[in-house]
Amino acid sequence: MKKIGFLSFGHWTPSQQSATRSAADALLQSIDLAVAAEELGADGAYFRVHHFARQLSAPFPLLAAVGAKTSRIEIGTGVIDMRYENPLYMAEDAGVADLISGGRLQLGISRGSPEQVVEGWRYFGYQPEEGENDADMGRRHTEKLLEVLRGEGFAKPNPQPMFPNPPGLLRPEPFSAGLRERIWWGSGSDATAVWAAKLGMNLQSSTLKDDETGEPFHIQQARQIRAYREAWQAAGHARTPRVSVSRSIFALMNATDRAYFGASREGGDQIGYLDEKTRAIFGRSYAAEPEALIAQLAKDEAIAEADTLLLTIPNQLGVEYCAHVMESILTHVAPALGWRD
Repeated sequence: MKKIGFLSFGHWTPSQQSATRSAADALLQSIDLAVAAEELGADGAYFRVHHFARQLSAPFPLLAAVGAKTSRIEIGTGVIDMRYENPLYMAEDAGVADLISGGRLQLGISRGSPEQVVEGWRYFGYQPEEGENDADMGRRHTEKLLEVLRGEGFAKPNPQPMFPNPPGLLRPEPFSAGLRERIWWGSGSDATAVWAAKLGMNLQSSTLKDDETGEPFHIQQARQIRAYREAWQAAGHARTPRVSVSRSIFALMNATDRAYFGASREGGDQIGYLDEKTRAIFGRSYAAEPEALIAQLAKDEAIAEADTLLLTIPNQLGVEYCAHVMESILTHVAPALGWRD
């Protein structure tokens, strides 16, 4: 395990029990949490993106702000729903955030999961082409983004421009060299992991995937990762890909930890349906004293296969408590798992 970061959904709700009672709270605390994570020595600050929900949505202003406030930590998403995205405008936004951060952007994208509203992407002005479904549309947007991030010009310049143009065809600006190799695909199945490998994207695998074999979640996820790496090698890419998995992991260090998470220490995988056809498996949460956690996590085959672990954090409990959650793992658990070995 080379890198450990956090993943925040950025929930907010106008409740007395929540530390994030407004969108402003969630955004500003996300920046503060990334700064705290960097100070603790964590490797990454990642944010989930949902539309039409009281959660984080438009990621690039937040990523740019985090990039400006930090100097070392990776900043990223897990994931952006490509059904909602204009690939060219996204390439510009991503280039800005990456340049502000000094090349630390790790951009996680995906075809998307069930959302808060029916066919929400239609309200953003997108619809599948003839013969496509919404997943196809998301992958088409992705392929266009990857093409644009190569940095080659394709647009015919105006012969009478307002400002002088460089020679040749033009591309969206600003362009950030190297960003193309820091695109990650959030895969929910073995097949889409293989597809991501063929296109040269890194792999993000969360706590949810299609239940394809009936085996425990971590075994299915480990098999997905191995299939991805085999496809990567077969595609002949020159670089070594990166793979992340996310987990809910809580070290029970004090009475507050036990009050929040002690009851979930015996939790197991859960089965559900994303839609009427898709049976999904949800990976278990981990909550125990550090020594017990180390023993449990050592048996998680997918964590062993990945190079990056993203800790899902309870952002509504506030920056101070979430920093405590991270510090407990980084100090008392991560070294035994080979962190940064």
